Amino acid sequence: MRSLLKVSISFILWGTFMLSTVACSYGNKLNGDDNDLVFKEEPSVRELNYYHEVPNDLVLIYDGGAHRNIKWNKDHFAPYAFGETNGGKKWLFDGFLFLEIHNGQGRGFASGYQALAARKVEWKHLLENYFAKGNAIHALNEQLGDIRESGRIQGEYKKRKIVISIPEPIPNQTDWGQLDGRSLQFFNKKDRLDACKWYIDYAEELFRNANFEHIELVGFYWLAEEASNSRNLAADVADYLYEKKYDFYWIPYFNSDGYSEWKNLGFNVPYYQPNYFFNENIPYSRLQEAFDRADKFQMNMEIEFDDRVLKNNKEWGYRLTDYLDVYENNGVFDSMKVAYYQGGDAFYKLSQSEEDADQALYRRLINLITRKVEKK
Repeated sequence: MRSLLKVSISFILWGTFMLSTVACSYGNKLNGDDNDLVFKEEPSVRELNYYHEVPNDLVLIYDGGAHRNIKWNKDHFAPYAFGETNGGKKWLFDGFLFLEIHNGQGRGFASGYQALAARKVEWKHLLENYFAKGNAIHALNEQLGDIRESGRIQGEYKKRKIVISIPEPIPNQTDWGQLDGRSLQFFNKKDRLDACKWYIDYAEELFRNANFEHIELVGFYWLAEEASNSRNLAADVADYLYEKKYDFYWIPYFNSDGYSEWKNLGFNVPYYQPNYFFNENIPYSRLQEAFDRADKFQMNMEIEFDDRVLKNNKEWGYRLTDYLDVYENNGVFDSMKVAYYQGGDAFYKLSQSEEDADQALYRRLINLITRKVEKK
């Protein structure tokens, strides 16, 4: 998902064309002048409705590609489900977004990640992986059930909210596969939309058949982080989701094409990526700028870190601290919802680390999360 990864892969695939296309978007060229915004604020033509309570803290869980070596089993979800703070065990993340950017074998789930687009077979395998027994969504439900049965955490329990990503039907793809006896061609908008509808229906069926007791499916997430290839499609996907009473999540990258148009594009739960963590050349001021834009356009915010946050890795904990400082100073944890990009399972690694610096970051994170829950 992350923009810098996408830039590097896109550069290899498309060379100077893609470089010229994304260089302004991902760099730190812009300094907060609204005249530099790629798209201006426009009056909304869509009424904003919500069908479920939006989670306070939504953690991103990447899973499904052959390149992943993290096993999202029941035990791996334990630090995400609860933590011990202020002398007691408390619930942590109330939302879990399951997503993947490519299948690890040359097929991408959105534009720019791989030379070849994922087909129906890869889309289907991705969903079936999320719903495999002992993995991902099933594993999370099992962990939550064990905690509730043990009585380790007192008080009211609200079902944890599940959001599932929708792959982008990449424009002009001709080998996606068949649906209802016809071969879909993605130069055709209707075929692109029909593929998304099929995916949503299949995800809904898998979730319904699993009879989960401790989680609920509240929405879907649009994997493409810019509007370039879906400007005339996302709103139709949104209409289909809203008919089914699901919310539509989106997390565009910094200065992404269309980020300020999120409402007219069809989304109702948007977050904004500062993209500060990943490059030490990006100045501290980026965080305030990202907040100012999110606040102006009524978006939520994302916190970003990966394994480089660990003391025994890159020791970039200071960059995560910068997020937390700026967000606290601007009241983000009190007034906005927060999504957490963790690379792979960096939050898990922080929770297990014996380094004082890592434990301090972990403690600060869980204190902020539990404080948000207690204030609601």
